[in-house]
Amino acid sequence: MFYRDAGQFKTSYAADMAVFPLREDRIGLAVILLVAFAVVPLFGSDYLLNVVMIPFLIYALAAIGLNILVGYTGLLSLGTGGFMGVGAYACYKLTTFFPEVNIVVWILASGLFSAMVGLVFGLPSLRIKGFYLAVATLAAQFFLSWAFQRVPWLYNNNISGAIEVPGRTAFGFAVTGPSASPSVRYLVVLGIVALLTLLCSNLVHGRIGRMWMAVRDMDIAAQLIGIRLLPTKLLAFAVSSYICGVAGALLVFLWYGSAEPDVFSITLSFQILFMVIIGGLGSLLGSFLGAGLIYLLPIAMRLAAPAIGLDVAPSTIEHVTFMIVGALIIAFLILEPHGLARLWQTLKQKLRVWPFPY
Repeated sequence: MFYRDAGQFKTSYAADMAVFPLREDRIGLAVILLVAFAVVPLFGSDYLLNVVMIPFLIYALAAIGLNILVGYTGLLSLGTGGFMGVGAYACYKLTTFFPEVNIVVWILASGLFSAMVGLVFGLPSLRIKGFYLAVATLAAQFFLSWAFQRVPWLYNNNISGAIEVPGRTAFGFAVTGPSASPSVRYLVVLGIVALLTLLCSNLVHGRIGRMWMAVRDMDIAAQLIGIRLLPTKLLAFAVSSYICGVAGALLVFLWYGSAEPDVFSITLSFQILFMVIIGGLGSLLGSFLGAGLIYLLPIAMRLAAPAIGLDVAPSTIEHVTFMIVGALIIAFLILEPHGLARLWQTLKQKLRVWPFPY
């Protein structure tokens, strides 16, 4: 074998399955990680860390969790907000019962409770799918929202089901509470998001990911080639719910500082779903792009309005954001169903051959 490459076709299976086959992609990822882990926490302002970076990373993680279920397995879910709430309340109970344990451990462990709840509500996925499965997960959302408000054990009899995040430390630094530094909280969120993104990347590019995509493309054909549908679907529900549960714990403990049950309403579920649709179904990169667009768009509009001499009320910006997001969803569903991730891939291909497009 004299040539390792023949055009775009590789000579080895490992090369074909590489996550970053292009050197430019690997260099770009290294630069992004360097900026995220070193430059941003050192030189970023408290506003950048608290208002922009921390929530963006948390929403991106929740979008990855939903994308595992919707984009890679083809199972529509409207219960993301409820599963995030399970993670938040589980983390609150764990850190209340065992205050001496590292808070990062409980944040990661809280996703296990969300995964167990996801398994229970994922059982109907073998018999129903499509619209009916969406209704089943919607019922899960309403049931969990009811439980957050009506089960006093979850929030220690606080008024209206609200939970207050206690001050906790990790690795010798205050991570939660008023004394926690924004840079410390940002690094904890970034580390967890990077770790879980790497885990999901390995899953979707391996045997489990190929099983999920086979079920998504045609579950009957997947069953004929030996894929067991129920364990495969339940695993997707468990992984998706786990990631959403961790995102919910991060949302309350490292961003809000306290939360009421309304935080995990159906509105949050639809918001995460819109991020997945606009970013790109079946794409981890699309989860970050969709989260960045939908969450950062109103922030950019609020900052740009005074710069161009407009005095716009926050409520007006919120309504305009809803209209823009709705128009983008319709446009992407019609023109580019694979979202921003596919547009980015197309742009990369054009840049690789520029200025010789043919």
